[in-house]
Amino acid sequence: MTYSDLNFKIPQESPSYKDDSYFVIKNILAILEERKEKGDDKIIINTNLKKGLPLENINKIAGPMIEAWAGEVFEGIRDSDDNIYSLINVETQHRLEMADIILQFKKESGVLTGNVDVKATSNDIPDSGKSPNITSFSRIRTAYVKDPNFMFVILSIKHKVYSKRNAVTGLMDGIMEIVDYNAYDLKYIGESDISYNPALGTGQIQIKDIHYVTTEFRTTWEMCQLLDKKYLNSAKKTFEDFYREAKKNKWIKD
Repeated sequence: MTYSDLNFKIPQESPSYKDDSYFVIKNILAILEERKEKGDDKIIINTNLKKGLPLENINKIAGPMIEAWAGEVFEGIRDSDDNIYSLINVETQHRLEMADIILQFKKESGVLTGNVDVKATSNDIPDSGKSPNITSFSRIRTAYVKDPNFMFVILSIKHKVYSKRNAVTGLMDGIMEIVDYNAYDLKYIGESDISYNPALGTGQIQIKDIHYVTTEFRTTWEMCQLLDKKYLNSAKKTFEDFYREAKKNKWIKD
């Protein structure tokens, strides 16, 4: 038996998916731009450390803090009377969920759901967060079969950290400032920008360089085939491994 012999379930996304993906990402970026223009682009960390935060290790705590900041930004827009972004629901997820934040936007055609994975990178530390793990191979492959319109958005947020003396306390405040951001639909990331790391369970889908990402439009089924190719091209995975996952996760018909 070979890959071509398998009777796959072929997901068929909505004809409007490409426009829907653009709509969600455009609004995510517009919300972040508004926050930056209003000066709400800093996380201030009060500490009694006289020398301020240890900047060389700040990337170890930056991820969760940036995720929390992003969640609060989107919640603030959702609850605002001046919400012009059609954002109607925000759900922050538990640590082990595939997405960090689920956003729902209202469009004339219905409600669009973006599953957002927040990735923080340091502007001060070379190669910090450059090649992040995105999600497990089997998890994302299964999501696309269960919901052909599953929208997985990678939100890349770059930050810089510096210390500033607090005039009231006389101590140093650590300031984490958002300096850049971008968002990508995983399904439309260029093939050469996606890599597969066979470590950890069924393996991890990674972005080779999150700061330089190209776009290639493809269908959900084409994305599934691309993921399969990345998996099968790994020296540490066999067709038998793939077939076992396909049966387990119901990617193929009985």
